Amino acid sequence: MKEYDFYIVPTPIGNLGDITHRALEVLKYVDIIACEDMRVTQKLLNHFEIKTKCISYHKFNEKERVDYFLSLLKDGKKIALVSDAGTPLFCDPGAVIVNELKKNNFSVTALPGANAVVTFLSQVPREGEDFVFTGFLPKNKAQTENLIKNYKSTDIVFYDSPNRILTTLEIINSVRPQTNVTIGRELTKVFEEIVTGTANEIIEYFNKNILKGEIVGLISRDKHQIQDNFDDKILSLKNKGFKAKEISIILSELYKINKNEIYKRCLILI
Repeated sequence: MKEYDFYIVPTPIGNLGDITHRALEVLKYVDIIACEDMRVTQKLLNHFEIKTKCISYHKFNEKERVDYFLSLLKDGKKIALVSDAGTPLFCDPGAVIVNELKKNNFSVTALPGANAVVTFLSQVPREGEDFVFTGFLPKNKAQTENLIKNYKSTDIVFYDSPNRILTTLEIINSVRPQTNVTIGRELTKVFEEIVTGTANEIIEYFNKNILKGEIVGLISRDKHQIQDNFDDKILSLKNKGFKAKEISIILSELYKINKNEIYKRCLILI
C-alpha cells in the first residue's frame, strides 16, 4: 500500500458491511483518526476491533485543530479523516484541513466508498446524467423557491431531515406542482425506502407512513422546457450570427439551463 500523510476515509451510511477492506486497513495503519463525533466513530472501530486513537474534528473546532494536525504530520504521524457516515467533505467537515495540507505540501488521498448521493442516484431512473447537488437546501424559503425555479432543466439533488422534509415538499409543490420528485430514506438500512411522485403525492404518503432517517431527495428536470421555451431565443441568437456552441453557453449562463441540452436543441433547429 502506497503511503500518504493524510487519508480521507468513507464510512458506511447505515450498513457496517459496506465498509471496504482498504478502509479498514487504513484505519488500523494510521496513528490518529480525526472524526466528527467520537462516540459514533468508536462504535464502528469497536465493531472491527480497531484500537487507533481518535481526536474530534468537526465544524466547530476544525480551524483550531489545523495547527495541531500539521504538527503531528511534521513529526511523521499519519492521519485519517472520517465523518459520522459517508464521505468526508460531502456536506461534512474537512475542507479547511485539506486546504492547509495542500498549502504545506503534505500528501493527501481519498478512498472510494459509501456516499448517500451515489447510492441514491444509482437506483433512481433519470432523463440525463447531469444534476445539481445543493447539499442541504437553504433555510430561507424564498432562496429555496428561487433555486427550484432556476434549475428546471437539470435534476436537483439535495439532503434533508425528517423534521423538515414535509416543509420542503410544500415549497416544491407551490413552485412546480407537476414535477416528479423522488425521496430516499434510510438508505442501506432495514427500512430503506424510495418514494416517487409529485410533491403533493409524497406529502400524502408520508402523512400516512412513518418518516424517519436521513433523507436524499431528487427534483426531476422539466422534460420539455428547452423545446417549449427556448426555440425563439436560439433562433434569435442564430440570426445575430452566433454559432450553436456559443448559443448554448450564452443561454446556459443567462437562464441556468444545462448547456448540453441547449446545444442538442440548437443542432435540431440550426
